Amino acid sequence: MSTQPDFPQIYARLRAILGPYAARLTVTADSPTGISIDGPYSEKWKKPLFFASAQIKKNYVSFYLMPVYMFPDLLDGISPELRKHMQGKSCFNFKKIEPELFEELSELTRAGFERFQTSR
Repeated sequence: MSTQPDFPQIYARLRAILGPYAARLTVTADSPTGISIDGPYSEKWKKPLFFASAQIKKNYVSFYLMPVYMFPDLLDGISPELRKHMQGKSCFNFKKIEPELFEELSELTRAGFERFQTSR
């Protein structure tokens, strides 16, 4: 685990973004350093679909949001500042607390959840 002093607070904020969905989907892992959430079983894909997770890594705190991989058009309206935090197609990495970006990520997660619900 990281020795970065802000990482637990960053993780707590990112975990809070996932809170409303944890109650409606299936939490597959939940610890002081990571949470992972799956959606319901998909007839189309013949398995539960991964929805999102947040994890403390060595050099950053990661937020994975699968709906942006499934529906890349969700990213069309994101700010350049949030886009700078993207690693790959569905991961956002943070090294410091950035309330405005966390709020934007929360809205993106909400929009992703809505699309995710209709994709099964």
